[in-house]
Order: sequence, then C-alpha cells, then structure tokens
Amino acid sequence: MIRIDDSVITAQTLEGRLAGERQVEICPRAKLTPSAQDFLRDQGVEVIRREAGKQAPQSPLEPRKKAPAPAVSSGGRKAFTGIFCPNIVIFDSQGKINYPEMERYINWLIESGIQGLYPNGSTGEFVRLSLEERQDVVRLVSEVNQGRVPVLAGASEANLRDVLKMAEFYASIGSVDAISLVPPYYYKISDESLFEYFAEIAQESPLDILLYNIPQFTQEISLELMERLLPYERIFGTKDSSRDQPRLINTMHRLRAVRPDYVVLVGCEEILLPSVMMGASGGTIATSGIIPEVIVELYEKARSGDIERARTLQYRILDLINLMLLGVNFPEGFKTGIAARGFDVGPPRASSSAEEQEYLLSLESQINCVLADMGYDIRGPRACPVTNLPPIIGR
Repeated sequence: MIRIDDSVITAQTLEGRLAGERQVEICPRAKLTPSAQDFLRDQGVEVIRREAGKQAPQSPLEPRKKAPAPAVSSGGRKAFTGIFCPNIVIFDSQGKINYPEMERYINWLIESGIQGLYPNGSTGEFVRLSLEERQDVVRLVSEVNQGRVPVLAGASEANLRDVLKMAEFYASIGSVDAISLVPPYYYKISDESLFEYFAEIAQESPLDILLYNIPQFTQEISLELMERLLPYERIFGTKDSSRDQPRLINTMHRLRAVRPDYVVLVGCEEILLPSVMMGASGGTIATSGIIPEVIVELYEKARSGDIERARTLQYRILDLINLMLLGVNFPEGFKTGIAARGFDVGPPRASSSAEEQEYLLSLESQINCVLADMGYDIRGPRACPVTNLPPIIGR
C-alpha cells in the first residue's frame, strides 16, 4: 500500500506514484478529482482514508491561514463587495488541468487579500473548457476556498436548460454563492426573448444571479431590460465589462433607485478608482490575479477616502494592463504575468502563431520590468528603461 498526502489527487498523480500498488491511503480531506476516481475504478485500486486522528503533517499545498469570514448582507446572502479575482486555469504539460498548481494559486490569491473568487469567467477561458472541466474548476476552487471568501461561478452555457443544470451542479457543491450569467452567445435574440431567458432562469435557479454585461463578446444587456428584471429577487446585481463609465454610473443611478442594495461590479481596471468613488460595490479585475496586493489596496484606499494613494495606484497599473491585454490572444498576456509571480501556468489552450509566441517572450521581459518597478522581487529577463519611480508595495 502507498500513502499520498496531497490535498488534491489527480489521475496523473496516481499514474506517477502507484507503481502497481493495489491500495492507496489518503488523508481525510483529500480531494479525488473525477479523473482520479475514473483511474482508480478502471485499475481496481482500493482507497483507504486515514483516520482524522492519524492525519499526516499539513501539506504545503493546503491553506496556511484562515481569512476572516465573509460579510453577510442584510438579505442573508454574502456581501458581494471588494475585489473578485477572475482566476485563470492552469494546465499541465499534457494540456490537462493542473490541480496541485491551481490549488497553490488559489490559496495564494486568498492569502494576498482577494475578497472573492470568480471561476469560469472570461479570464478563465470557460469557452475553451469542456463541461466536465468547467465543473472541475469550480469544485476545486470551492474546496480550496473552504468558505473563506464568496465564490461567484460563471454558468454561461449555450442554452437555458444547460445553464440551469450547471446552476444545480454548483448548488450541489454547497459552497458556491452565486452564478454569473451572460446573454446566450452566438445567436443574437430580441430584447423580449432575452427578458424571458433571464426571467425563467431567475425563477428556476437554486442560486442567486449576477448579470454579466460584456458587449465585446455577446449582445448588450440594456438598462431598460435590467430595470424590467428588478422584481426578480434572485437577480441581485450586475458585472459591467463594457468599458463604458457613463453606462456604469447610470446603472447604479437607475437600478439602485428601486433596489438600493443592488450590486454593481466593474470589470475594467482602468476605471476602478472612479467607479468605486461613484459607488461601485467593487470589481472583477483580471490584474488582481497578478498583483492582488495592489488591486485590493487601490479598492480599499478608494473606499476609505485616501484618494491620492488610490490615484497613484490607479495610474501605476495602467502599463501592466495595457501590456497584458493588447497584442496577444486573451488571456495569454495575463498568464505571462502570473508566471512572473512564480506559477507554472502551463501551455495555452488556444493556438498561436510563431510571431505571437515570439511576442510573448518579449512581453515577459516587459512585464517583469513593470513588476520590478512596483517593488516585486522578480527573477528573469527584463527589457525596459530605468524609470526611477518609487515602489508601491512593501511600504
């Protein structure tokens, strides 16, 4: 019999360690991924869970500290305020989800101060994952999180029936707090049909719903339509990635006139400070996956009224977001930034040309320079002029 102390055990882990053994002992809280369960069944391997009193020392991949319990709104749901990180998905050399590295990454985000997790968002490239992989990602994030921060999970499937199936699956996990939902993509439908779509999901979903407006990728959710959906209590807010600040301000102005607690999250870091100053509940910010300390501080300084510090941080993140967002397939620029923070992000899911791969190499050195300028300890190539800007972390 062999003992495995990893907190997340994949089929790859088992293939590399079993070496013909027919029994495996695991710790009480270990998570067997679906691929691991299939492998064990196919190979006829017996699983023995160690008794709690005989637990081995804590794995370095397990959470090292507890975050404060998330705030709860007066309506009973967790308060969706602060910075939610739309986490990437990390793949191994075989192109499969790298569960141990994902767990290390999620723990790091929480320990760095992230106030919410957002799996299966655009940065998590959910459209490039299979149904089973999307479910695995949310299950992993939820189990690593252990209730430390709210979890907003993307449930944007190709049709209404599959959206509800995914919502039911998330509800069965027991630690997903709400789903994020874009309009049905590919086919454009009328606003009346879109109203019926959201209304039916709101009536049937076991979880609360955050409407996701991202007109770059699917049709826009008009303010008039959102106002019509206000009577549905399941729909408690919106994430706006339109990059349109006047629209964001009008969203808060019009919808909160009817429901003062309506959550509005901004999905664009370039306008995070002015959005929070005008009353945004927080943001789903992709760069929070690379510089969580800076993005959380920006939000908190904006909320506390330290506008000079918040303005400094807002301007200092612009070079980084521009580098990662432009000139390369999304979200590979962000993955390059996460790799600079010490994570093995693995190969991309999308194909890229030789020129794009070469650009990513040069992008790495530029991102390293910006991060070093901020005060991070970065190892690796750098190609940038000396700016003499003061560091903004470690103050």
